[in-house]
Amino acid sequence: MAYEAPRWVQAVHRTTDYLVSDFLGGPRPWKFAWVINFQKAGTFFFLLGLIAYYGNTSIEAWVYTAMQGSYGLVWILKDLAFPDPGWQRRITIGGGIVAFAGVLGWYWVFGWLLVSGTSQPTYPLPDFAWYCLCISLCIVGCAVMVAADAQKFFTLRIQPGLITDGMHRYVRHPNYLGEVMIYGSFAMMVWHWLPVVVLAWVWGGLFAVNMIMKEASMSRHPGWAEYRKRTWWLIPGVL
Repeated sequence: MAYEAPRWVQAVHRTTDYLVSDFLGGPRPWKFAWVINFQKAGTFFFLLGLIAYYGNTSIEAWVYTAMQGSYGLVWILKDLAFPDPGWQRRITIGGGIVAFAGVLGWYWVFGWLLVSGTSQPTYPLPDFAWYCLCISLCIVGCAVMVAADAQKFFTLRIQPGLITDGMHRYVRHPNYLGEVMIYGSFAMMVWHWLPVVVLAWVWGGLFAVNMIMKEASMSRHPGWAEYRKRTWWLIPGVL
């Protein structure tokens, strides 16, 4: 049986959609994807610029640059191979500015905190072990995100409806799981309170709302009740 998302979720979703799509009105010269891709593709250059500006050639600065910079390039490759239809809508100039200043730009702040020396992390494990953990989490997260988005893109082209196998066999939102793993690894490398606050806002105010709205949409399809009963929302065995 189909269900509606709670009213507060719908209200948050409408507000967010207005801010990043229609804010201030006017012409719509940009695709949402262009704003996202600008941040993703520019991350490597931004971080390398920070390293040069601050003269910080520490191992953690280079490791972080490799992690977030490579993720940005992975995103660009993914967008070239199988672009997300949701990012292709036209948005206003105000909407693009809000999307960058309100969310995407904050991801660059993570790197600034580390490279500038504002964050001088003392990790819970020896540095080599912590780097290994963060890099592994980032790589696996990229694989999960790309595989889930690829499966959704190519499956829905030939078979509309629920996707209940592959990456979606045990988790209903594996693409979001991948993103959580990736940005969680960045926050772990920076080891500062600000990325935690930013991710709490993004994961709670954007990711969770989008997942609830997505589930309301998926509930219209046959087999939803059984699929929901045997799968997890985000993390198998936990959530």
